[in-house]
Amino acid sequence: MKGMITVFWKELADHFTSWRFIILFTIVFAVSIFAIYIDAQYIREEVVETRFVFLKLYTTSGQALPLFTFFIAFFFPIVGIVLGFDAINSEKSSGTMSRLLSQPIYRDAVINGKFLAGVVTMAVMLTGIVLLVGGMGLRMIGVPPSSEEIVRIIMFLVMSIVYGAFWLGLAMLFSVFLKRVATSALASIAIWVLFIFLFVVPFFMQSEQGQASLAIMRLSPITLFWQVVNILLVPGSRTLEQMMQSAGGMVPSSALSLGQSLLSIWPHLVSIIVLTVVCFAISYIGFMKEEIRST
Repeated sequence: MKGMITVFWKELADHFTSWRFIILFTIVFAVSIFAIYIDAQYIREEVVETRFVFLKLYTTSGQALPLFTFFIAFFFPIVGIVLGFDAINSEKSSGTMSRLLSQPIYRDAVINGKFLAGVVTMAVMLTGIVLLVGGMGLRMIGVPPSSEEIVRIIMFLVMSIVYGAFWLGLAMLFSVFLKRVATSALASIAIWVLFIFLFVVPFFMQSEQGQASLAIMRLSPITLFWQVVNILLVPGSRTLEQMMQSAGGMVPSSALSLGQSLLSIWPHLVSIIVLTVVCFAISYIGFMKEEIRST
């Protein structure tokens, strides 16, 4: 445990002082501020109802930039990939991994500490952005969030961190099994592009191919996360499965309670968590069995 904490603090310090993190955080920070100011008038026009007003800050968008949730779903994975694609193979190629393992530090403490540091880094970044959007929006609309809205935002934040942890685990998986840093980066980006493709393509399929398109979309964690976020932050929305079952009839537009929302998305929640655990477990097993020689 002590060894893992040591690796964790060292990796965390490296993340927060690296130009890589500074550039990523600056870009995300700037995009969030720009989106709030550009869409301020649009948000004021849309926020006219008395229930779930505060949630609209995260789901309403003008013509200039995509939704905040869209940004998190499609571009937050890049943060996880950037933090993890060279976590292991860069140290192996430079020879620092063998020197690190020669210290009184267990091997599992190394990969656990690196993964935990990456997750905490993403959590700090995302929490700061969510609080920034909420604070600026509160000043603009002057309506405080209700207790249910706070719970929904917290759950959205937690699921976003788990979603980012999946991409971090995926990038670390390639970092463990691929020797070259560039190769692991390209492999991670390729998987990201593939999942975007699986998310987008079914929208162009014919209506009679609905079940097939739904099966394709289920393969993408982006789809799973997108449905979770929409139902948490837009209580009147429904999952793709519910919309398919309601085809040919009217889809209810009434807002779901928090309990009903959780009941609708729990399979998606479990799927994202399982994917995250599987990715890290494969990385963990591969790293523990790998022979690392001094260079």
